Amino acid sequence: MNYEARMFGGEERLALTGEGEKRSRRKWWIIAAVIALVVIVAAWVAFASGGAGDKADPAKAGAANGGQGGDRQLPTVTVAIPGRNTIASVITGTGSLAARREMPVGVAGEGGMVTRVLVEPGDWVAAGQVLATVDRSVQSQTAQSQAASIRVAQADLSIAQAELDRSQQLLSRGFVSKADIDRKTATRDAAAARVRVAQSQLSETQARNRRLDIRSPAAGLVLTRSVEPGQIISSGSGALFRVAQGGQMELRTQLSEADLHRIPAGARAEVNPVGMDEVFTGEVWQVSPIIDPQTRQGIARIALSFDKALRPGGFASARIMAGGAVAPLLPQSAIQSDAKGNFVYILNAKNEAERRGVTTGEVSDAGVAITSGLAGSERVVITAGAFLNPGQKVIPNLTTLKR
Repeated sequence: MNYEARMFGGEERLALTGEGEKRSRRKWWIIAAVIALVVIVAAWVAFASGGAGDKADPAKAGAANGGQGGDRQLPTVTVAIPGRNTIASVITGTGSLAARREMPVGVAGEGGMVTRVLVEPGDWVAAGQVLATVDRSVQSQTAQSQAASIRVAQADLSIAQAELDRSQQLLSRGFVSKADIDRKTATRDAAAARVRVAQSQLSETQARNRRLDIRSPAAGLVLTRSVEPGQIISSGSGALFRVAQGGQMELRTQLSEADLHRIPAGARAEVNPVGMDEVFTGEVWQVSPIIDPQTRQGIARIALSFDKALRPGGFASARIMAGGAVAPLLPQSAIQSDAKGNFVYILNAKNEAERRGVTTGEVSDAGVAITSGLAGSERVVITAGAFLNPGQKVIPNLTTLKR
């Protein structure tokens, strides 16, 4: 019995010990759950009170964030006041350089063999200066013969005049009749006529001989030479020399029909030959009166002063100043477009974006001219205009436009 009692007592103790451990575990689980619940409630209360405080007083919330909490959600845009600028209307074109007045010089007389060529391309010549000479040995002999004929005719005239004078002295004495006087007068007049004929023939021959000299019709610059000594030339030989009158050059630029209507005679132009950095100043002296029906283009001729760098046949570009206007000038980034047309955004006194329809004009490296829609005193959104909506409030960043 004692043994059994001891056995049962040990089992009871073991059972009591297991129950205590289970109770201890439940206790800790309950404590942990309570702590978690308290933390969750505290966090929710703190979040709710903070949100209510921001909604109740946004000014204080903004002050707590350094005074700009409300503006941090507004976009910042760059704006500028364009003012009004004098904008030159510039028309660009390309073309070929040429002599303004190119004079082809050929054979004016009967021609012959060239004996001398006195000039080279690039030489300056005066009006009437001899460029080349043609052999005139035969023509010189003809001139000498005609000069001798004049002297013979003059001798005959002297004899006829002397006989007439003597007959007139004898007429008063009755030794000659009136008929004799008339005959001698006629002989004298015929001799005088033969003198004049001989003189005219000599003058004609001398004029023909002078035409054997190839002369420049006006002062200018020799452009080309296509004759050499020993060459046989005639009136059908074509141009032997080409001379630029006064050395004046021009650029013949091809322009569209619309551009030609905008260019007045006398408009200033800048010409830049290909391969050169130098720019030459000239003026439009003639606008083509006709338009090519195939290309719908015409020619504007820009007069240029002589310069060795300007070579006829060369290629050049031109900028023609076709007038000017006073208007606001904006960069391309400020111009927006939609189905209603071109527009810009301007800011009102509340820094709110307002749409303003505009009409654009001349486009250049400096910007886009606004011909209507802006006075020039508005604050115009330069960048980020594509992301704005009418009435949207923004933070303006004022800048100065570069010209």
